[in-house]
Amino acid sequence: MHSRVRVWLNRTYAENVFFMDQLRRNPSDRAVEIHATHGDPDSPVLAAADTAELEPEGLSPAAYVEFALDQCQKRGIDVFVPRLHQAAIVAHRADFAALGTALLAPPPEAVAVFHDKVIAYEAVQAVGVPVPPWWRVRTAEELVTAVEKLEADGHKACFKPASGAGGVGFRIITRTPFSLAQLNGFPSPYVSLDAVVEALDQADEQVDWLVMPRLEQPEVSVDTLTGPDNRVRLAIGRTKNGRRRGFTQHEQWLEPARLIAEGFGLHYLSNIQFRMLGDRPVLMDVNTRPAGGLHQLSLCGVNVPWAAVQLALGEDTGVIEPPFLGQDYTVVSGPRQLRPVSIPAQRAEVPEPLPAVPAPAAAEAVVVEAAGQVLPL
Repeated sequence: MHSRVRVWLNRTYAENVFFMDQLRRNPSDRAVEIHATHGDPDSPVLAAADTAELEPEGLSPAAYVEFALDQCQKRGIDVFVPRLHQAAIVAHRADFAALGTALLAPPPEAVAVFHDKVIAYEAVQAVGVPVPPWWRVRTAEELVTAVEKLEADGHKACFKPASGAGGVGFRIITRTPFSLAQLNGFPSPYVSLDAVVEALDQADEQVDWLVMPRLEQPEVSVDTLTGPDNRVRLAIGRTKNGRRRGFTQHEQWLEPARLIAEGFGLHYLSNIQFRMLGDRPVLMDVNTRPAGGLHQLSLCGVNVPWAAVQLALGEDTGVIEPPFLGQDYTVVSGPRQLRPVSIPAQRAEVPEPLPAVPAPAAAEAVVVEAAGQVLPL
């Protein structure tokens, strides 16, 4: 009889409450206990976990590794799924292994390649994966030059940080001057070139941006599961075209994703994103972690989080083929419980004891994204 599996997720996305749900509903009927840590006391992952702690703030990457090693030893963690400080953590894989903890993350070399989008584009282009034209810019002059070259070729320019995740800092360049039209309706990702140039000229620090053409839909995120032997066990594309979502196993998306996952050793779970440049798919981004939408693959009859944990434990899953592709769907919001009482923010010094805070009569809830609502056709 198998013993329980103890899994830890550190400072992860709210959507990973579904990742946790799938681990507990695993097809092996294995007992799973989940530990979660976060900097936000009202993160729903803390309420969804079996045990939870607030993470200390302000730790350097090296200090965070020490915190993580202590958590694994104290909690008896079998599998650690690191998001925060992933690069520093995977560099200490042997230290975690000595405690009996497997890291569900790629090796340091793979994490380093895809931390910087410029290095990533250069690396994947060298192995034959098409990428969009791009410029690395740090000054207003470099930005204007890149935008003018893209516009001369008929493209609309956009930029994003050279390192980062989740679309943070993404903006689309427009020549339209700022006016009241930009203040109507919802906030827009469009920014005027003149406003960006002025901001750069006035800034005290230097930016590090990637400027490229705005790519067209559909956007296809290929979730891959790769073993430590560099062989892909599963690859399924999730398509996004406006509100409509779906799935694909077309080789124009899967073949380059497999090439990247196997060629660069993206062990366990990664997410490789493509969009269209004209009539061909090009790489947009590579995430060396589970995607927030990974749970949506349950609509194809597969439990990918559990398969990844099995691989991390040394249990080979073999190649996993989805028994079917789910029909098109959309993403809607739903409530999830929070912890009954928020943990007070940590302070270095507390001059006086804080008064006790009574628990509310009922658990509060937070809205997170859920998938599975099928669109009418």
